[in-house]
Amino acid sequence: MIQKQGHWVPYELKPRNVERRFLTCELLLQQQKRKGFLHRIVTANEKWIHYNNPKHRKSWGKPGHASTSSVKPNIHGSKLFLCIWWDQQGVIYYELLKPNETIIGDRYRLQFMGLSRSLKEKWPLYKQRHDKVILLHDNARPHVANPVKSFNGKFYNTRRICLI
Repeated sequence: MIQKQGHWVPYELKPRNVERRFLTCELLLQQQKRKGFLHRIVTANEKWIHYNNPKHRKSWGKPGHASTSSVKPNIHGSKLFLCIWWDQQGVIYYELLKPNETIIGDRYRLQFMGLSRSLKEKWPLYKQRHDKVILLHDNARPHVANPVKSFNGKFYNTRRICLI
């Protein structure tokens, strides 16, 4: 067992896991050949965006003289939280959260509503077709909260992914 991104995983896959992954890949390829689905996949992710990060600067001084003093800058800088959704053609919808604002179930549901509006604009045939969007996102608590599940089932065929 080795640790990858905070999770303990087997160093090598067991034969049954290799076969399961292989069969899943074959199934997806056959499904793509029968009726394409890759164009329906929308991926969601979040990321902290750091900006205004001051650099520590050193200065040279003459021997025996005091160095110039400066106020210690905030070492943490500033950051915003970016929530972004994209498909194979590019970014569909994104939202920058205000400082000190976090993702909760209701907030994520509101972002789904914004995503639906953006999908209707960018995919004109989205509403006419009966294909549901396949949404890939992780299983963080806000993503699987009850308000999200109730809204989600109407418009999306969701798949949770685990990135290990």
